[in-house]
Amino acid sequence: MDLLQGAIIALAGLWAGTINSVVGSGTLVTFPVLVALGYAPVVASISNATGLVAGNAAGAWGYRKELAGLRSQVLRLLPASILGGIIGAWLLLHLPESVFGVVAPILIVLALLMVIFQPRLQRWVAAKRETEEPTAGHTVLLTVAVFLIGIYGGYFVAAQGILLVAVMGILLSGTMQTANAMKNVLVLGVNLVAAASYLIFAFDRIAWPVVAVIAVTSTIGGFLGAKIGRRLKPVVLRSVIVLLGLVALYFMVAKLLGF
Repeated sequence: MDLLQGAIIALAGLWAGTINSVVGSGTLVTFPVLVALGYAPVVASISNATGLVAGNAAGAWGYRKELAGLRSQVLRLLPASILGGIIGAWLLLHLPESVFGVVAPILIVLALLMVIFQPRLQRWVAAKRETEEPTAGHTVLLTVAVFLIGIYGGYFVAAQGILLVAVMGILLSGTMQTANAMKNVLVLGVNLVAAASYLIFAFDRIAWPVVAVIAVTSTIGGFLGAKIGRRLKPVVLRSVIVLLGLVALYFMVAKLLGF
């Protein structure tokens, strides 16, 4: 990594940490940058997820006040999220890298669609909550959904936060800020177990300079997001995410087609 590459990755990490704390999808900032700089997709994904753990922790800590009174929900949902994350990380490490090369562009498209339609999804969630109160059945459904999203997050990371906020906004008692705070905790759990898996089973596939830069800058971004991120215009955040996601999609499809 030269100085210019380090600066680019640092800016991406700062922005990703801020976005993750506020809306999620920070991986759609850092992952495209790493792919564009020439890192192999799996190496980029593993290094990115490992580096973002610190930023996830900062975001979760910044939203700790919104978690007041949610101890029982955290104790129920966090194990489901972690178990899903372990399975997702196992899939990433054991499936052939060629599979990730094919699946990742599809997941990027899915993640970008969630980012683009997030405002409409949030309005739908708000309307749903006005007419339907969470029940015991919702609790089981929420736990299963968190587990499945954990698998997705352990495998690819990107946009799991948006998925979590969507399902918790409908099935979890509390405000959208409560759902966002819970999202930060669950994403942190998934990324922690994924990073631990990478350390144990894929140490040689981790680009440690990348991890170090993203860890430091995403931590700063996580605190900034928790403090001032709510003031940023959502359209600006989504525009940057979509733009960089398209960059990643271009590079991955070009590599897949041999261009």
